[in-house]
Amino acid sequence: MRSVDPMEGYRPARRRSVLRRKEMPLWQELPLLLVVAFCLAVLIRTFLVQAFYIPSGSMQKTLELKDRVLVNKVVYDMRDPLRGEIVVFRGTDNWAPETTEPVSNTFGAKLGRTIGDLVGVSRPGERDFIKRVIGLPGDKVACCDDQGRITVNGVSIDEAYIADGFNSDLSQPPIAGQCTSRKFAEITIPAGQMFVMGDHRAVSQDARCQGPVPIENVIGRAFVIVWPTDRFKSLDVPDVWKQFAQEHPTAAAGPPVPQPRQDPETAGSLFPLLLSAALSARSGMSFVTRRRRLRA
Repeated sequence: MRSVDPMEGYRPARRRSVLRRKEMPLWQELPLLLVVAFCLAVLIRTFLVQAFYIPSGSMQKTLELKDRVLVNKVVYDMRDPLRGEIVVFRGTDNWAPETTEPVSNTFGAKLGRTIGDLVGVSRPGERDFIKRVIGLPGDKVACCDDQGRITVNGVSIDEAYIADGFNSDLSQPPIAGQCTSRKFAEITIPAGQMFVMGDHRAVSQDARCQGPVPIENVIGRAFVIVWPTDRFKSLDVPDVWKQFAQEHPTAAAGPPVPQPRQDPETAGSLFPLLLSAALSARSGMSFVTRRRRLRA
């Protein structure tokens, strides 16, 4: 009987060749991360949220000069604006530019504005305005009642957001093409348009003298102040407008207007996710490298 060699049939394990890949040096990886971050910023600015610089005092005290606000650019793809919301829009040819600060035309300044515009942190263009929605299609807007308040469909509005001394002059007679007077004749808002006004009525050039604005010109809704940090706050619809919408769900004439509901402001919540993705890009690359090593 043949003795069985205990080593018979044994095959030595093949030595796995370990292919070690060098990680990409930081000086090569950093430009790639910057390009990814820049592309993300451009995509966010184009489709989701954009930062806007406040160039004038027409919305004081709600918005101060040089504040930066985030504007939701997708909310009005799902619904029309609501009364009381603060919106950014492109003015018509009747609207005069409102910028109060001089703009440098040096090469560096122009380059900075171009890059800032791409990522959505530059000052708005001359035709971009920010105001509060007062009237919607079919609404009848006028000023003033016996207490100097505006009326919408015959209902007086207590605008607590207008600071003392910031309302326009009640004693001046209305002058065509000027917003110096608080008074203006009743206007019925045409279909597809909205009536907007600044919170600082004494200096705001708005729909009182420049006419209503097409709703299709709206860029988005300003929903939060992000700079300076000590002024960080959300820009909610004032309670007076929420109550008005509940008591008067339809305009005096024209089709029903949308009811207030939970705004799709979740676009803003994408910032942490996208930022996290950008910051973890390097670690993600390292993970891919490690996975390749395991497969080697």
